[in-house]
Amino acid sequence: MSTLGIINSDQNIRESIAYAFQNKRNFQNPNINKDLFFLAEEDEILEFLKYSLPELVVINFSDQKVKIDRIITQIQNDKFVLNFGIIGIFDTTLDSEEDLLKKYRSINVLTLMDRGWITTHLVKSVEIIEQNYQIIFQREFTKTFLKGASGRFILDNDIRSVQLYSGIGATILAQRELINPDSKMHLQLALSELIVNAIEHGNCGISYEEKERVMEDGLSFMELVAEKCKDPAVRAKKVFFSWEIKPDRSVFIISDQGGGFDVKTFLEKLKNQSKYSLHGRGIKLAAMLTHKLRYSTKGNKVALIINHDMSVEHGVPAGFIREQVVLVNKGDVVMREGERSDCLYYISSGTFEVLHNGKCVGSLCAQDIFLGEMSFLLDQRRSATIRATSAGKLILLPQKNFINIIREYPHYGVFLSKLLAKRLVRTNDQAAGLR
Repeated sequence: MSTLGIINSDQNIRESIAYAFQNKRNFQNPNINKDLFFLAEEDEILEFLKYSLPELVVINFSDQKVKIDRIITQIQNDKFVLNFGIIGIFDTTLDSEEDLLKKYRSINVLTLMDRGWITTHLVKSVEIIEQNYQIIFQREFTKTFLKGASGRFILDNDIRSVQLYSGIGATILAQRELINPDSKMHLQLALSELIVNAIEHGNCGISYEEKERVMEDGLSFMELVAEKCKDPAVRAKKVFFSWEIKPDRSVFIISDQGGGFDVKTFLEKLKNQSKYSLHGRGIKLAAMLTHKLRYSTKGNKVALIINHDMSVEHGVPAGFIREQVVLVNKGDVVMREGERSDCLYYISSGTFEVLHNGKCVGSLCAQDIFLGEMSFLLDQRRSATIRATSAGKLILLPQKNFINIIREYPHYGVFLSKLLAKRLVRTNDQAAGLR
């Protein structure tokens, strides 16, 4: 991920970003180099997005000169190829974080940061995303998805990084079409609140009364956390954020190294509070927006459970919108081993098993994008039988139609080449591991 596109026309923001990447002290890994592409004109922005196929882009959502909404519409209409992660920058005097999350909930906004955080947090965010990119965006790495997936982060007591980690957690499910855009936004907010609680009340030991008193004196809660972290013992404490994806649900676990609290008494107290009370806001919000919330007896660990929405469909690419839709039921055979390969299928929804000589040798879902692309492109007969293991929706792409689509949308050809190249790299890595 050496190329970083930056959609922005504000000169001050441009200078801040350039300074942040020139200052090697910002890098945890000093060997990372980034080619920064500053883009302000609509034509050059769209050309960069379509033909460079970046994995990560920075967007100034508060830009007054760039027509951001027109760019976002293009991304939404063609998420087939424009499926990158986004770091959003905004101006708090013009926009609110919550409003932006809601407005852009259908695209991959991993984190939002105030323009004042650029020099201290942008590089750190880029590094965290780069280190975990294959975990977040697994379009080419999902062969083992149905068997489950898991991961873990260890966080410092840095309030400003919370948005990024909660964004990653929500995007992990949204990318797999396991939750819809509204649920993604809600999950991101819920995770943010619980991680903030772990830092603020858990590791830093800040009570609600202390927080209210300090804020009445004009100090922000981030400044209060920073003040507490001047104590080496507090600064050394960590927050542990892990997740496990199962076929029907996902579990997120957040734990801190604080002393915990009396969960039962606190939850009873919340029941009797005014709905407008700020006490326990994070817990109330998380309980409201998710399917189940469980605290450990000590109170320093919480599990948040999300049931998957298997009805969510992968959007149809703009270039495929006129093609035939094929609805399949569980047990339907989509293609048979040995058949002539004169078409391929785009997977909008559903799960499928791959059978060779009658034995199951793999599985496919919407994240794998296509069915039968290798035999189709190589003009060979089908090497396996594909059978639906759930109801699903496919887009039929005959050979002639697909060639015409590539002519009309040439960047689809670039995307397909990149997709196949990544699969080849994965195959080579697997072979090297076996050797």
